[in-house]
Amino acid sequence: MPHRHPAERYGRVYVLRLGHRPERDKRITTHVGLVARAFGANGFVLADICDEHVMASIRGVLERWGGRMHLECGVPGKRYVRDWKRSGGEVIHLTMYGLHVDDVIGVIRESPRPKLIVVGAEKVPWFYYEEADYNVAIGNQPHSEVAALAVFLDRLYMGEELRMEFPGARLRIVPSPRGKRVVSLERGEEVGEVDGE
Repeated sequence: MPHRHPAERYGRVYVLRLGHRPERDKRITTHVGLVARAFGANGFVLADICDEHVMASIRGVLERWGGRMHLECGVPGKRYVRDWKRSGGEVIHLTMYGLHVDDVIGVIRESPRPKLIVVGAEKVPWFYYEEADYNVAIGNQPHSEVAALAVFLDRLYMGEELRMEFPGARLRIVPSPRGKRVVSLERGEEVGEVDGE
């Protein structure tokens, strides 16, 4: 039986990526976008700059592995946050300086308001700390923004996102204790190993 998208229960969730440096961050920003998709976010926005390599990688995964996700890049991050709040949404900034996720996730989960999750790269301007409805830490230690986003979304959706089925998928992995089994849904046959990105 197909598992419904967790946003149907918990509301719309977008991820806003800050501080992307094209010469250094292509891979990690792409991974932020892929985690956003795989863990149930409805949208991925790359603030202040448009890196077509990153956006093309995420679009390619959507085309092959399915799912519907709003993608946008080059929008001013501060304006995006203000507009999100003005339209009735709330802003959750993931930072190791915030409140522990376990202390606030219940309140965040119960809120019906659309959620914008802000994920920084380099030093995040103070504006985002002040504008956030919640500054949330996945533990108060240095760690990867990719890991922080994955843990936060998993806590938000209580693991439901891990069994989602993505509409429009052309490929599907067949879980296996050993080996790599991938099926082409268009051809109805195994195709062997494929790249995830």
